[in-house]
Amino acid sequence: MKFKAILFDCDGVLVDSEPMTNQVLRDMLDERGWRMTLAECMTSFVGKTVRQERAEIERRTGQPLTDDWLQSFYQRRNEVLMADVQIIPSAHAAVQAAHSHAQGRIACASGADRFKVEMVLTKVGLMGFFEDRVFSGHEMPRSKPAPDVYLAAARHLAVPGSRCLVIEDTTVGVTAGVAAGATVWAYCPRPEAGAALLQAGATQLFSQMADFPALLATS
Repeated sequence: MKFKAILFDCDGVLVDSEPMTNQVLRDMLDERGWRMTLAECMTSFVGKTVRQERAEIERRTGQPLTDDWLQSFYQRRNEVLMADVQIIPSAHAAVQAAHSHAQGRIACASGADRFKVEMVLTKVGLMGFFEDRVFSGHEMPRSKPAPDVYLAAARHLAVPGSRCLVIEDTTVGVTAGVAAGATVWAYCPRPEAGAALLQAGATQLFSQMADFPALLATS
């Protein structure tokens, strides 16, 4: 077996949450005077935490990024996700294949806060695969693109990074997986994003999660 553990990102890999989260963020930043389209917001924030962009948000809005504002964002985001978030097509079969291949040694390693990750995984019926193997960048010394969250997941599974397969969809996440010593495959439904993911260190692109089980079986 080439890979002893398989580590999944969450947003954009398992659940289609990025547009919804960024719409809430765009609206709340607009209320503070930073006007941009949803596409521009996603370009600026996908793969990063809001806290990581504190300096830019404060510069653009002219207002401090307070804990109260962050909590309001999390609350509005969670309400939207709980109502409408959807699983990435075929992600259930992909996670099942990973679980079988790695004999249960799988984890979800996200840059997002734990509450959100566990909430959306439960909502789409995937939490049962991960149980106590959810890792949040908010709980690490550094979030992605640093490797901390992937290294923590690998340590928990008692597998060296070099024997892990990471599934990501952003250059920030790919960079984190590579820095952890893992092989990184990138879920890439938009062809125009492929070059940047490969440049960041992904060794395999796939445009449909339905393709993942066959790729894993022949790896």
